[in-house]
Amino acid sequence: MLTLSQVYKSPSAFLCALLAAGVSLADVRPGSSCDPLCKSVPGSAGWPSTETWASLNESTGGRLLRPSPPGAVCHSGQPTFDNATCRGVQAGWTSYEFHDADPVSVDWNQYSNDSCLPDPHYPCSGEGYPVFVINATTAEHVKLGVDFAREHHIRLIVKSSGHDFIGRSIAPNSLSIWTHHMTGLQTHEGFQPKSCKVTIDGGAVTAGAGSAMAELYGALGSINRTVIGGGGKTVSLGGYLTGAGHSLLSSRYGLATDQVLEMEVVTPKGEILTINECSHQDLFWAMRGGGGSTFAIMTSVTVKTFPSPRLACGDIIVATDANSFAAKSVPDLAAYVVSQFPDLGDAGMSGYSYILRDFPNPYDPSSGSVAGFYASMCIQDTQDTTEFLTLWNPIFKHINETWPGFSIVPNLANFTSFSGWYAVNYDKSTTGTDSYVGSRLLDKKALTSNVTALAAALDRLSSGGTATAFLVSGKGVMDAKPRGGGDAVNPAWRKAYVHSTFGVEFEPLNASAKAEALQKINYMLEPMRELAPDMGAYMNEANPEEPDWQHQFWGDHYGRLVEIKRDVDPQDVLWCTPCVGNERWKEHDGMLCRV
Repeated sequence: MLTLSQVYKSPSAFLCALLAAGVSLADVRPGSSCDPLCKSVPGSAGWPSTETWASLNESTGGRLLRPSPPGAVCHSGQPTFDNATCRGVQAGWTSYEFHDADPVSVDWNQYSNDSCLPDPHYPCSGEGYPVFVINATTAEHVKLGVDFAREHHIRLIVKSSGHDFIGRSIAPNSLSIWTHHMTGLQTHEGFQPKSCKVTIDGGAVTAGAGSAMAELYGALGSINRTVIGGGGKTVSLGGYLTGAGHSLLSSRYGLATDQVLEMEVVTPKGEILTINECSHQDLFWAMRGGGGSTFAIMTSVTVKTFPSPRLACGDIIVATDANSFAAKSVPDLAAYVVSQFPDLGDAGMSGYSYILRDFPNPYDPSSGSVAGFYASMCIQDTQDTTEFLTLWNPIFKHINETWPGFSIVPNLANFTSFSGWYAVNYDKSTTGTDSYVGSRLLDKKALTSNVTALAAALDRLSSGGTATAFLVSGKGVMDAKPRGGGDAVNPAWRKAYVHSTFGVEFEPLNASAKAEALQKINYMLEPMRELAPDMGAYMNEANPEEPDWQHQFWGDHYGRLVEIKRDVDPQDVLWCTPCVGNERWKEHDGMLCRV
């Protein structure tokens, strides 16, 4: 319900509310700025009848679902209530696999508005979830859903695995296209894009948009190949590739989207297209880095594959007692190590590091908490861990001389293949909470020109939780040669060495806690913005309320991306936030209305 103050601030939203209530407005003419004022919602005049939905179900071969919220089994007032099933849902809620397998569930609760958590003490309704879902397995299924949503002015969203830090995979009062079961893959020795005369040398793989990273790594590992892919087992290709996609191998080969050779997509106009460097070049450019759920729905993709490298790796812990005087030096020590990342990256090192102010001793949890720096790093094409240590030993020497109160423990390992490394080092974190994340891309200047300022930035970032510095960019990303002469990836990636993140969890169903979490992320990342004012953030792992998100996520590419969005989707059939060209609509109490 709109308040009186909202009516005066937004008369169009007031008209939208009337339309949603079924009121006929003679002044609203087709083609006007009020055509329509809002997307249709259940109970509004424009919402399709039961018979119309049944017809869509028939046309898709019975693939239209009307799922209950997965947490509803824990609530006695819900039709699906079942105590035994509830216990299983509660046990699985913190795993990515649970949300991946459900047609409407997503990994972070706030994006469903906490509307039905698996806790009987909380309220439960379906108001935060899609109303209907098409369980798509073909591009034709996707087209039927797109055409239906466009014709009936229904909010349309896309979900694959629900592993989405900015919440594009879920929306109330919507029709969802579930691409989870669009899987299968075919490998190629050389690949000729459709309508192109050129054959691209080297290995490639064509995979369905719902294919998960674990599936790809396993299948390709059996033939000693790999792809640039995500660290989580349930990360799937659609949103990951369209947003950029970083990897342990990116510093050598580039971002995941730089490897795309061709896509099959369904456009908002309902066209099933094959896009590549020879066909629909603007859309091909935009779909590689412009973000998911925006320009078209990807149904399959062909990407380069690479020989699976041998790896020499180390888990490095530099720590001291969390309550010791030495612990105050953690930001300075961390800044020194991170300032060495450009040189380490240029020498072939990549991986993930964390600045921790208070965490259980990994070797003796009973001894209390420690503070320090943790890194999981690798070099490629060797299994000789002495080569790994050769790069790190000067850093260890400086730490011992400058901060003698810290212990250094390098745990070394080697792997015969990337899939072997991944089997041990995949993302083992949990989900199922209310949580936001923010990020910043850092170039060599930010990392090396003022280490004191870097220490101050890491001090603030790590004071509120776990701060990260991922060495996942560098030469490979800077020198990448995407097909067609370029792609829409944030230009800041082409200068970056480090992708730094920070996350905040907060209480569900607490508007103040939610607002404070978003404010905290902005506050914690502000020194990073000051350190690298000409860089940006990684849109797939970002604060959804990042200031000036249009340019922080896409830089100078944003203007061209908006032009392409207007061309391929003039009716805004696809809408998400923060996404390219979304400025013409805004969410009002579960409805999507014109601004």
